[in-house]
Amino acid sequence: MRTRLRKSNTLSISVLVLAIFVGLMVCGPLLTNAHAPVSTITIVNNSSHEVRHVFLSPPDQNNWSADQLGSSAIPGNGGSATISNVSCNGPSIKVIAEDEEGCFIYQVVTCSDSVTWTITNEAARDCGN
Repeated sequence: MRTRLRKSNTLSISVLVLAIFVGLMVCGPLLTNAHAPVSTITIVNNSSHEVRHVFLSPPDQNNWSADQLGSSAIPGNGGSATISNVSCNGPSIKVIAEDEEGCFIYQVVTCSDSVTWTITNEAARDCGN
């Protein structure tokens, strides 16, 4: 009788440990994403080029997000746009702006509550050359 009781207790403990392990594996990523920093990025366009698209990416990858401006644009010479609730999976994020000529400007910004990126005419543009 004691042997059956021991086996039953061992089996119950094993099942409990397995259930806890599986629960942690399922909930772990959800908890990690819940605590990912969220930023607000304001882009000020002090250049003479209109920004038509803005994308986000991890700093070390070229896995771009969808266009953050939608159908909007950021006019040159002082226009601005704010992107809210940007989820960061690291300490920084790459912001990519595309102007009306199809040229790209990149900036890696720190993920914090609020950050501002100012684009000027001196910013190096990648026009595919």
